[in-house]
Amino acid sequence: MSFRRDTLTKPIFSWARGVLPAMSDTEREALEAGDVWWDADLFTGNPDWSKLLKIPQATLTEEEQAFLNGPVDELCALLDEWKIFWEWRDLPPDVWHFIKREKFLGMIIPKEFGGLGFSPYAHSEVVRKISTRSIAAAVTVMVPNSLGPGELLMHFGTKEQQQRWLPRLADGRDIPCFGLTSPEAGSDAASMVDTGIICKGTFEGQEVLGLKLNWHKRYITLGPVATLLGLAFKAYDPDHLVGDQEELGISVALIPTNLPGVEIGKRHLPSMQVFQNGPNWGRDVFIPLDYVIGGQARLGQGWKMLMTALAAGRGISLPSLSAAGAAYAARTTGAYARIREQFGISISKFEGVEEPLARIVATAYQLDAARRLTCAALNAGIHPAVISGIMKLHATERMRTAVDDAMDIHGGKAVIDGPQNYLGNLHRAVPVGITVEGANILTRNLIVFGQGAIRAHPYLLDEMNALADADRERGLTAFDKVFWKHVGHSFETLLRAFGRSWSFGVFALAPDAGDARPFYRQLSRYSAAFALCADMALLTLGGALKRKEMLSARFGDILSELYLLSAALKRWQDEGRQKEDFAALEWCMATGFRTIENRLAEILANLPNRFVAGILKFVVQPFGARVLGPSDRVVHQCASLVLEPSAARDRLTPDLAYVDDDGGFARLERAFNLVAATDAIARRMRAAHLSDWKDAVAKGVITQAEGEQLAAAREAVTKVIEVDDFAPEALSPIYKKTGDVHQFFQELGEQRAAS
Repeated sequence: MSFRRDTLTKPIFSWARGVLPAMSDTEREALEAGDVWWDADLFTGNPDWSKLLKIPQATLTEEEQAFLNGPVDELCALLDEWKIFWEWRDLPPDVWHFIKREKFLGMIIPKEFGGLGFSPYAHSEVVRKISTRSIAAAVTVMVPNSLGPGELLMHFGTKEQQQRWLPRLADGRDIPCFGLTSPEAGSDAASMVDTGIICKGTFEGQEVLGLKLNWHKRYITLGPVATLLGLAFKAYDPDHLVGDQEELGISVALIPTNLPGVEIGKRHLPSMQVFQNGPNWGRDVFIPLDYVIGGQARLGQGWKMLMTALAAGRGISLPSLSAAGAAYAARTTGAYARIREQFGISISKFEGVEEPLARIVATAYQLDAARRLTCAALNAGIHPAVISGIMKLHATERMRTAVDDAMDIHGGKAVIDGPQNYLGNLHRAVPVGITVEGANILTRNLIVFGQGAIRAHPYLLDEMNALADADRERGLTAFDKVFWKHVGHSFETLLRAFGRSWSFGVFALAPDAGDARPFYRQLSRYSAAFALCADMALLTLGGALKRKEMLSARFGDILSELYLLSAALKRWQDEGRQKEDFAALEWCMATGFRTIENRLAEILANLPNRFVAGILKFVVQPFGARVLGPSDRVVHQCASLVLEPSAARDRLTPDLAYVDDDGGFARLERAFNLVAATDAIARRMRAAHLSDWKDAVAKGVITQAEGEQLAAAREAVTKVIEVDDFAPEALSPIYKKTGDVHQFFQELGEQRAAS
């Protein structure tokens, strides 16, 4: 008998039990998938920075580094993105052969099954490098190593299934794809209408217990060429052949695509990207039950399996491609701005160019920092579900902004397509990343905070489990234990948020991090404010919060900023506090702090309970949103990081694919290096008001050797600023020469006159 439990807690328990919204099995499985990690620290309102800084950096083994320096570079040399996009609409046969032979499709499959057994970080680095050469090739390599048959077999397959299928997937004998999305179920994948009916049927000449499947899937990457389809469907047992339950739930099975009834091969063309992607159908396709991943015992567990796999995969593939896109945009745009002149000066000198260029640079710095930190968790065997969602959402969104900025600075150079346009296809590919693996609108408004508030909160999930316990007495006892801890935590957070907000965080604990120490203090301040506001929103809105999508999105934005800024701080620390890189860190912090303060102000302005909102405003934002963003000085310094050859530029944009004389990126790099090397020569000529280098040599302003060096630089720049043009018949299959057109209309007139 407990006085507190029976007198104080019981009425609260009864009230909360009555208002707690029912949670479906699919919701619960999605919430419980994966792990919590640094996001849980941020949710406490008092993050332990020493814990963050002690996280080991993600590193490559010698074997993984050799693969990057060997087969990956060889693959990049085989790729011609313009021909892949414009002429072939596919990877050529020699590239497909190379990808299979070198086991690119089996990077994550353990060595015991014939795969490469690479770490998540190695997987990320491979995708990142290939992405800077060819989007089609990167996606082709990326998808089999993400959510798909290989990943699901490794985690949930029976030993027999693993031994049968994994070696074939590792060496490319089988090409996998995974069918989840259907016309009826896009973002709401759990509402699929694809079915599998348990029945007896004939398979390979024998009568066995199995599933008769009917489906229609679309948007399936590698689908048109796949030989092994992983299929998500809803399983039913109307004749009770495996148990008493008729509706078994979402399940996942392996479907060899040569089975009767499978229709596959048609292609989509997503944003003019030519990686293999298309629809597929199944009509009365029969498979034995042992083709269900995990066997009969895993029937109905498909959604949990998918969410568990997605918790890791979503944090690797698209974030790697996005970080690559931002780094590529930073390196190419900085180089182009440096060599391109208008009004007699380099366009990099214009503040209107510096502003978006700085944004590109800082985005590249932050995205790669977050990618590395997330990979560090994955390397340690942690599958941070909420952080993976943050990474997918913000990596693709920020890559979109970076690429848009790069297009703006390049102007017509990036608009005119052709072999010399090194940005156009990346720009076209951006919407694909925004849409897949959970559309960004859905992820921002429903998932990041909706899942994070429950999983990462120190007490909420335990409280919900206690409230949902069918045994009321046991639930009350469990709720009593955790609820009062929650109350104590909330009061601590209230006091912490009040003290840090009114003192502007100057007394918050922070590690000895040199010039970055004030940033840790501000993040501690914002973490406390976020934790308090989140608690109060959950208390006052309860289950209605998940329907307040705009509020949820704002909370999600704050949580995301806290994580991404933490990653940037850790990168700066891990890389030895490089003084030259501090401007990029400053830009990230100022921009992130502005976003956090603005989102807090928006939350306080829109909380339905205005009394609570007033108290929170007094506690966490008494002086309003005050951060304006990066100063002009920071913008200038940040943009300057990519305007000269330097170690800072190389740290910011490491390990991009480089192929000599590719007509695009390599040509730009050569011109950039020549212009930088001849800058002093060009300045002497400008001071003498001379433009012709031969005149400058004749007048003794520069030497003959310097003149020839300058001429080489100018020639290289001329080649870079060229754009492609085409013969009319090369662009239009219905093109006719002028004379042919006249003859055509003359004949047409004669035919009409005769009729």
